[in-house]
Amino acid sequence: MTFVEGSNHVPFDVARVYYLYNVPVDADRGGHAHRVLQQVVFALSGSFRLKVDDGFEKTDYWLRNPRQGVLIDRLIWREMDSFSQGAVCMVLASNRYDEGDYIRDYGAFQKAVGAKL
Repeated sequence: MTFVEGSNHVPFDVARVYYLYNVPVDADRGGHAHRVLQQVVFALSGSFRLKVDDGFEKTDYWLRNPRQGVLIDRLIWREMDSFSQGAVCMVLASNRYDEGDYIRDYGAFQKAVGAKL
């Protein structure tokens, strides 16, 4: 058994939980950042690569242990790929879905990161 408590095991109250599953092994997901939203990403089953970019440094995480997640803070570009067959990704989010919070253009993301400094 594994459990997660908002504001205890993650640094925010959990407002939304969603899953990615049946992702083709050659598919990419993500390719965006959020202005405000924070997330924790877990691989509940199988594995995949999570690529994060703060505008200055890029880091790859291979998620395959359902007890370990990766915190993605605001203004972090994220991409996911290399999904294994049957992989299940769970995401805990700090806010409800808001299309206006997304930054889907990498150039706009870089500008937003520059404005953050």
